[in-house]
Amino acid sequence: MPPKKEEITYFSLKREIEQKQFRPIYVLQGEEPYYIDKLCGLIVDNALTEDEKAFNLTLCYGVDVEMRNVIAACKQYPAMSQYQVVVLREAQNVGKAGNKHASEINMLQFYAQKPLDSTILVICYKGGSIKANDFTKELKKTKGVVYTSNKVRDYEVPKLVREYCRSINVNIEEKSVSMLAEHIGSDLSRLFGEIDKLKLLTDAKNTITPDLIERNIGYSKEFNIFELEDAIVSRNQLKAFRIVDYFQKNPKNNPLIPVLGSLFNFFTNILLIQTAKDRSEAGLMEQVNIRSPFRVKKLAEAASSFSKRSCVNIISYIRECDVKSKGQGSRQDPYDLFKELIYKILHS
Repeated sequence: MPPKKEEITYFSLKREIEQKQFRPIYVLQGEEPYYIDKLCGLIVDNALTEDEKAFNLTLCYGVDVEMRNVIAACKQYPAMSQYQVVVLREAQNVGKAGNKHASEINMLQFYAQKPLDSTILVICYKGGSIKANDFTKELKKTKGVVYTSNKVRDYEVPKLVREYCRSINVNIEEKSVSMLAEHIGSDLSRLFGEIDKLKLLTDAKNTITPDLIERNIGYSKEFNIFELEDAIVSRNQLKAFRIVDYFQKNPKNNPLIPVLGSLFNFFTNILLIQTAKDRSEAGLMEQVNIRSPFRVKKLAEAASSFSKRSCVNIISYIRECDVKSKGQGSRQDPYDLFKELIYKILHS
């Protein structure tokens, strides 16, 4: 059994589970549901075969379960299997109808004092942290584990992309990391699902390249937000307006509001780069809260193409376009407003 004091992360628990080093009780809690669902699924699939699940997997749901029934299930022994798994989903809803949430969860403290070695209890508590001190105190004295799945911040996404790629043994170029992070963001289910799909499409080098992303997850090689940024920075007016025309013809793939949001973040970060006191790579990464060296390098290069005053004006233009495109103070077509915005940016 692994040492109690080691750092509990998704990947450390994943390794344990895949090595069939199971804990008797798992509390999976927090605001990010992806890791909670993923770990729960890993536990079930690694502890039980498909045939064993028929007799040794018990699923309970917090909205309508009584804790005494969960405890009773935990005290049963497996049938023709080394383990039985009891999963309590939606534990945040236990006892809410009678305002007895904490007292119901705390009933588990007595089971936690002496859990069965043949039972794996998995408690999925989404949206926050479990507030049952009697139970969690007992849990910490035993071999159980509490894992908190914190909400993922945008600046953390590139690191998670790299970690996930390492965990599934696929290489990824740094530009590809930035593209996935900015195009998909912190929707981890979709993000990791796309990476899984891209891995199947890699060539002999087993590498996720920008071209692979552009061809397979809704990017056009020339017409995406990154190409628009590059066209703006290089003052390539012809290419910039070709991209705008493409966006207008494909509004589902390139909705205007998120595009404006990306441009707003782009020029805000350029302004932050321009005002940074620490000009080192690490200092600039800290200044803009971006962990991708490739992305920060691109921002630093762009910062030399615009003055601070120009950036301030451009940010104001973007805000004005955002308001008008939502129908506030203007009946003009949103993409006509967008073309006007791009013209202003190119001539700033």
